[in-house]
Amino acid sequence: MKTDVIFYELIKELPQIFFELIDKPDTNPNIYTFIAPEVKQQSFRLDGIFSTIQGFENEPLYFVELQTYKDEEFYERLFGEIFVYFRQYKPANSDWYAIVIYDKRIHETPPHPRYQVLVEQHLRCIYLNELSTITDDSLTRGIAKLFIEPPTKAISLAQVTLKEIEAMLNLDAFTKTRLYQSILTKTKIEAKLELVPKCVDKGMSVQEIAEFLEVDAEIIKKYLQEQS
Repeated sequence: MKTDVIFYELIKELPQIFFELIDKPDTNPNIYTFIAPEVKQQSFRLDGIFSTIQGFENEPLYFVELQTYKDEEFYERLFGEIFVYFRQYKPANSDWYAIVIYDKRIHETPPHPRYQVLVEQHLRCIYLNELSTITDDSLTRGIAKLFIEPPTKAISLAQVTLKEIEAMLNLDAFTKTRLYQSILTKTKIEAKLELVPKCVDKGMSVQEIAEFLEVDAEIIKKYLQEQS
């Protein structure tokens, strides 16, 4: 499971984490629903929106994007998708924010000056690897590290972070959820994938590697394609 998919599942199930990240911890998460609407004309889908439920249209919409690589046209695409969404869905909310969560600042391409008004009034960027220097909140810092640390380190961090989530948010049954298991599965698989190059060097086939690591062969194939 990709990191961005896990991230969106996490904030969908635990929206408190998102509002903590944007420095709005007092926001009532119960007035929002997390959706990923399709913008039909352009055949693309917005990564995620915290959309208010009926009766709370005076609160802002939050468009959420997790960005872990450099994209020269990122802001053109983001603002374009947002405005097409406004035309198609016509939300009643008058206020909105684009929240871009980068794993590292180096993956940000500065927006063109023509977007200055949008940037000043509607854009908020968060850099996960810098959170530990600006906050002492262990939950936020733990979540950040889970998504930016190498897979081998992320295994132990995932376990600690999930325990913190359970304790701090009082979620007794959290460890039994599919979300919890998906995060652990993701970190375990990525840790195993680090062994693939050594297996290849030993002359093992994709199927042999898959059986040896107990990982689906398609995942091994995709990993090798990405590394080539």
